[in-house]
Amino acid sequence: MTSSGLRAAAALLLLCAATFAAAAELSDKLRDDSELSQSTAKSFRRLMPVRFYSQVEQNPIANATLTLRSCTIFVPTNEAFQRYKGSIHVLYHITTAAFSKEQLPKSVSSDMDGNPPLYITKNRNGDIYVNNARIIPSLSVEMTNREGKRQVMHIIDEVLQPLSVQKNAKDNINNPDAMQFLQMAEQLELNDFHLRTYRSQVTLAKKESVYQSPGAHTFLIPIDESFKLSARSGLVDAKVIDGHVIPNTVIFTAASQHDDPKTSAAFEDLLKVTVSFFKQKDGKMYVKSNTIVGDAKHREGVVLAEIVKANIPVQNGVVHLIHRPLMIIDTTVTDFLKKNFGCNSFKFLNENGENGALRKFYEVIMDNGGEVLDDITNLSEVTILAPSNDAWNASLIENLLRNRKKMREILNMHIIRDRLNVDKIRQKNANMIAQVPTVNNNTFLYFNVKGEGTDAVITVEGGGVNATIIQADVAQTNGYVHIIDRVLGVPHTTVLGKLESDPMMSDTYKMGQFSHFNDQLNNTQRRFTYFVPRDKGWQKTELDYPSAHKKLFMPDFSYHSKSILERHLAIADHVFTMKDLVQYSEQAGNVVLPTFRDSLQLRVEEEAGRYVIIWNYKKINVYRPDVECTNGIIHVIDYPLLEEKDVVVSGGSYLTESSICIILANLIMITVAKILN
Repeated sequence: MTSSGLRAAAALLLLCAATFAAAAELSDKLRDDSELSQSTAKSFRRLMPVRFYSQVEQNPIANATLTLRSCTIFVPTNEAFQRYKGSIHVLYHITTAAFSKEQLPKSVSSDMDGNPPLYITKNRNGDIYVNNARIIPSLSVEMTNREGKRQVMHIIDEVLQPLSVQKNAKDNINNPDAMQFLQMAEQLELNDFHLRTYRSQVTLAKKESVYQSPGAHTFLIPIDESFKLSARSGLVDAKVIDGHVIPNTVIFTAASQHDDPKTSAAFEDLLKVTVSFFKQKDGKMYVKSNTIVGDAKHREGVVLAEIVKANIPVQNGVVHLIHRPLMIIDTTVTDFLKKNFGCNSFKFLNENGENGALRKFYEVIMDNGGEVLDDITNLSEVTILAPSNDAWNASLIENLLRNRKKMREILNMHIIRDRLNVDKIRQKNANMIAQVPTVNNNTFLYFNVKGEGTDAVITVEGGGVNATIIQADVAQTNGYVHIIDRVLGVPHTTVLGKLESDPMMSDTYKMGQFSHFNDQLNNTQRRFTYFVPRDKGWQKTELDYPSAHKKLFMPDFSYHSKSILERHLAIADHVFTMKDLVQYSEQAGNVVLPTFRDSLQLRVEEEAGRYVIIWNYKKINVYRPDVECTNGIIHVIDYPLLEEKDVVVSGGSYLTESSICIILANLIMITVAKILN
């Protein structure tokens, strides 16, 4: 052995001796459960990372760092160890500088071979993450070891996972950048995913510099399975490659903000692409590109991709493997439903097919014979409102699934014969709630847009159900898919609940509240048919009967308001759909419907696919027919069943309740005064 080797061995022996002779305070903390539990809550004892300490004891470099040097150590909880199945890399959890939570920079070098960085990020809630692990705020410990060196321990909720290399790797891979990651992918542990096709396209487009760029970026890389469509790889040009990179921002999935668009490297005057992350309730992570401004080669719209292997740290950021390339719109709506979310066409879906984002929607279509899918295929332009998997868990849906005729009607309610994206919905919604026909005969959907930009919320009402679009503008070659949070046409609320939540019926709801008319509308033992004037209908009465309109919305005139609303409400042992009313009208002329005090006589006709009510020689259009509720049905009408004589206010002769009270009080006072005198 050389003299330098002897000196190194002697130093190592001294170091080991020092380690075992005098335990450092931080190592004591790691080992001694009782000491920590004395100074913290009892819950800390449950979180004590004793398993991590056993790993530290077996690593002489980690022991030496704790004994002799300043350091920050990120310690997973015991629960995190129980969830984690891979190899533990202790030195990847240590950096040789002491940082409190407030002092942590955007990245720190770990003590592992090659010093791969650890990335520090914060979310909007103030949570701090190291890579994909959250620092538990109340469990950080800071102290000075016996050498006078400052040391900090942060407890984290996940084991830190470095880039994993295969055991038979021919190259020494320590801390590669994203381009080296692509080039050496066959030697890495990537769950048998391959990246050859995308790597070839990066090289062909001469975009290596994007993946070699120093700094901290997020790279989204499609796996080879996503290029089974023969022409798809040819669509991956330089701009598409740029659209797979979020520059100067590191996004690990646990720290990502839901649907928070980030500017991609493909963001310039003539092409603007953003990228965002979102998570399904089942835990599946997705990423989407949104081409806001497109060109001849890159169409506008959203492309969704599931993250099949997430959070792979590299020297210049983080890599996520995705199941298909972003920006590329090369499938029809039918293919989107079948290949990406219905059928288990990819390997990762073979293993996890039950978690496809629209799996249940596709299953319901196929369980009903698949004709709906054929109809979608035959449409040259189509927009689908696709309920998410969670939307199908509503209790009332289970019974309907057995009724194929009803389910066919419900499914058709989700299909529009038009290419309808958010911009088009906004245009239709500019001056009124947008009304859009579906493939279901005489069925319309009603879109409403609240807010602007990324804060906008788009709702759609169909068959009595208000749904929110949770993922808009998923673009296909022949149309769009919007993912919604409820199944349209399957009621989930009472008549009162519908009145309260629907912005088109707010005036009727308010009038019913102060007159206490609404109290009965939650009764699930009755079946109501309610002709509800929409807000614009009440506004028209202000022009026709200004004095009467004013009084209707005054609590002192609640008796009149209640009487008028009673005229609009039929109560029976069954509901009356518009189709029923047309049929009865054809058979008997006027239809007599039972109301609370009397009856309602009217006639209903169908004109050019729209329904019209004839009442007291007036024609009133039905704006939204057959809004189903759990205890009845609502027909939204364009004008109330109202006449001027319904509220008598002429000549000031009508005394309000408050006026009567004042007069009575004065009479009582006069009477008392006379008695006392």
